Amino acid sequence: MSTYDDQSAVTILGLGPMGRALAGAFLDAGVRTTVWNRTPGRDRDLVARGAIGASTAAEAVAASPLTVVCVVNYDASDAILRQDDVTAALKSRTVVNLTADTPDRARDTAAWAAEHGISYLDGAIMTPTPSIGTPEAVFILSGPKDLHDRHRPVLSVLGGTHTHLGEDIGRAAAYDIALLDIFWTAMAGYAHALAVARAEGVTARELAPFAQGIGAILPPLFAEFAGDADDGSYSGELNPIASAASSMAHIVHASESHGIDASLMRVVEGLARRVIAEGHGTDGFVRVTDLLTRHAH
Repeated sequence: MSTYDDQSAVTILGLGPMGRALAGAFLDAGVRTTVWNRTPGRDRDLVARGAIGASTAAEAVAASPLTVVCVVNYDASDAILRQDDVTAALKSRTVVNLTADTPDRARDTAAWAAEHGISYLDGAIMTPTPSIGTPEAVFILSGPKDLHDRHRPVLSVLGGTHTHLGEDIGRAAAYDIALLDIFWTAMAGYAHALAVARAEGVTARELAPFAQGIGAILPPLFAEFAGDADDGSYSGELNPIASAASSMAHIVHASESHGIDASLMRVVEGLARRVIAEGHGTDGFVRVTDLLTRHAH
């Protein structure tokens, strides 16, 4: 027997790995779950578990008061949601879009939804697929708070933490972009470090424990430097940017001596040198934030 009444039924549009995980978590919680995917056949195992397979997107969204979208980007979600029959079926219903894209795209879709009488929340999933349905899952959402509060009980079965970031519909996407910036920049640095280490005869497995140690240094620095960025203090007491630029130059030299592309570190060193040229050589590296912001437009 379902744990929820029919008003808490949910539709999932998009059955990639994450969409399938979302649908599975709803099913496990006893929520009546309708599923649809552009490519037929991906719903078979979910239907076997009790999901309702819809033949069209319009049929799928008409089945539930709440539709959760999780596809590759907003080009894909717009192609589904803005079909005339789907748009008509969504009127007076709610869409929670967990598709990753930019804040501007989120705002554009919210404006479209408002024009067509569709309630809209935008969000992002900040943890990998295996976390869904567990305490480790992390969801961020933005948009009307009353709408978020109304649907929070059914969304909460996806596990983990659910944070409403504010009424600005683009705020969740802004967090998502900023956090993914950290992740992919760090991964690019790690891949580059492995290449440099390999060139010097150090295996990735040998380096990994020390790399984890470097990673462990970062969380308290993030918190400290956040204060510097918000307050404009940019303290260089721990490591002035002039010293940091010197170590960056060493990385560039060592990389290029092995024929390894050092363009990423050259960009970072270049930013540091510009800060130094402006007379801030004793400030911390996060002074670069101010440089980037001033030159953003």
